Parts: sequence; C-alpha cells; structure tokens
Amino acid sequence: MTNFRLALRNLLGAGMKTWLNVIVLSMSFVIIIFYNGMMDGWNQQARTENIAWEMGGGQLWHNEYDPYDLFTLNDAHAAIPAGMDQAQTVPQLIIQASVYPQGRMLNVLLKGIPADQQVLALPTAELKNEGGASQAIIGKRMAENAKLAEGDQVLIRWRDKNGTFDAKQITIAHVFDTDNPAVDQGQIWMDFAELEKMTGLENEATLITLAEGYEVPEDENFVHKGLGVLMKDMDDIIASKKGSMGIVYVMLMGIALLAIFDTQVLSIFRRQKEIGTYIALGMTRSRVVGLFTIEGGAVSLLAAGVGALYGIPLFAYLASNGIDIPTASAEGAGITMASKIYPVYGFGLVIGTTLLVVIAATIVSYMPARKIARLKPTEALKGKLQ
Repeated sequence: MTNFRLALRNLLGAGMKTWLNVIVLSMSFVIIIFYNGMMDGWNQQARTENIAWEMGGGQLWHNEYDPYDLFTLNDAHAAIPAGMDQAQTVPQLIIQASVYPQGRMLNVLLKGIPADQQVLALPTAELKNEGGASQAIIGKRMAENAKLAEGDQVLIRWRDKNGTFDAKQITIAHVFDTDNPAVDQGQIWMDFAELEKMTGLENEATLITLAEGYEVPEDENFVHKGLGVLMKDMDDIIASKKGSMGIVYVMLMGIALLAIFDTQVLSIFRRQKEIGTYIALGMTRSRVVGLFTIEGGAVSLLAAGVGALYGIPLFAYLASNGIDIPTASAEGAGITMASKIYPVYGFGLVIGTTLLVVIAATIVSYMPARKIARLKPTEALKGKLQ
C-alpha cells in the first residue's frame, strides 16, 4: 500500500507527461468497449429479429431443401409429419414463380404459410381470401423492387406438381416492414391452404418452423436445424467483424503502451539518484522494481477513471438512442441489420476490457523496471548508468 501511495504521488508530480499517457490509454478503453458493445447489440437485435420473423425455436428442413440452390425446390417437399401440434408448428411450402408487375417479369419465391399461425411475427392474418380473390403479403423491399403497393393486383405464374404452368391474378393485401431481408426480398407470401390447391401438393411442406421448446418429432423426410445452425452465418459475420477490428485494437493499445514504456525508460534514466537513495535507505531492489511497475499500472487505473468520466455518459446515450445506420447500407447488406443499432454494454465487457488494459500496462511497465535490479546504489547515487 505504501508503494502504491508513493507511485501515485510520483505520477501526479510528473504533471502533463502523466496525463497525456492517461488520455491516450483512456481512448483505447472507450473505443474497445464502444465497438464491442455495438457488435453485441447488433448480434442481439439480429437474433431477436431472425427468431421472431423466420426461425422460431428451430426448423425442420426437407432432406432435399437447400436455400442456396433453387433447383432443389422442385423435389424439396414431403407430407407433413403426423401428430404435429398445429399451434406449435408453421409449415411452409416454397415454390418458384414469376410475377409480372407493370409488364415486367420478376422471379420470386412463392411461399405458403397458414394464415392463422401464431409462432412467427409475419402478419399472416392479412391473408384474408374475401370474395374468392387470392390475397398475398410482401415486404417493403419486395414492394419497392416490384413497384407494388397495398391493393395492387398483379399476375403470377407457377408450375404445379405435374410441371404444368398456371397463372392467376393476386391482390397485395399488405406490405409489412421488417429488418430481416430473408423473409422479404424476392418473396411473396400466400395462405398455405390456397397454395396447396394451386400446386396440387396437398398437406406437403418444404420446411416447418417450430415454436420455442417444442419437441421435435422424428421423420425420415425432414432434418432438424437448431438455432445454432440457422444463426451460423450471422455469428460468423460478427466474429469476422470483431476480428478485423482487432487490428485497430492492437494499434491503439500499441500507441498507449509504447508511451508508457518510453515514459518508464526515461523515468529510470532520469531518476537514478532517487533509485539509489531508495536502496541506500533500505528499500530492497525488488520493492523498487515494484514501485516503478505500480506506477505504470496506476496509469491504466487513472485511464480507466478518466475514460469513465466521458465514456459512461456516451455509452448511456448510445444505448438509449441507438446508432443510426445509413438506410442503403442496412438494406443492401443482405443480412439482418436494423436502421438503428442499440449497443449493449455488459458488465463482463467493461470488466474484461479494464483487466486486459491494466494487465498489459503493468507488464509493459515491469519490462524496463527490471534494469533497476542490476544498479549499484553507489553508482546510482552518482547518476551513472550501469
């Protein structure tokens, strides 16, 4: 404790030199915590949106289904397994189709989903077939690309189970807004029962979304995909973003730690008489080494305090108001990304970053301080290097 008080007094006595190191190191604290908090916030928001709109508590995929290979759709359907709880499952039938808005042709995925399902956030209640007219819902991205709006009628063409082309007019009953492009871009949603009749694929599904906690029934035609598998792409993207940001971390930490290292080297060079006096008064070499090491570590603690002064208000503001993401970037990314990300600054993130920087600063301070162990008190009192 005596060493710590003495180290703190020496640091404060160094004036501007100490505070420059503290400010640079505090910036490293704040930037590392800021970016990791933003990544964690994005991750949580993406998971919430994906689970709510698309994945539920997991999915059953037909053995032939591959979302990255449209040619699998012709055969990627089978009878819905018997004994499934209709309230806990959402069967989806997916086929290729073409839509003709204003004389143009767009290839789309035509997806059938029960209008009364309660598992996903999709507004399927809008799929009301009134007066025999076929209703459909689309996302805002699909609406913008196809230049369609609520109430518009559009011609759609598809193949039935025998490969025969058929076509009909459908009405856009609703345009929904979602941050998840996987249920929006290039997709038209219809009532499952109606799409069954249109294709002749009675009681067949391409995939089945399960409610959270629902027991997965075994079936030879379907394979279970848990959230870990379904979210792997998103997890990989976030991990790569954090990895690339590691370069910035290293640069910031390198600048701050180099400043501490240089300060310690210069301090030992200029304070040899002081070191000799400490040893001559009975202070052991190991204790003197500890004194200079503590001085470097104390810089990191001061940096944590200074960083907290401006970092905590900044983090609180961002967590409350979010960080705006350009609309073009959010919608063009092809992944779940909201137009505003709300960072998450957890206790573990803050403590972990603080410990990392404090330990690194202490190690860097110890490295030049080891030279003190080789100094002779008589020569040190004369101010001579060994």
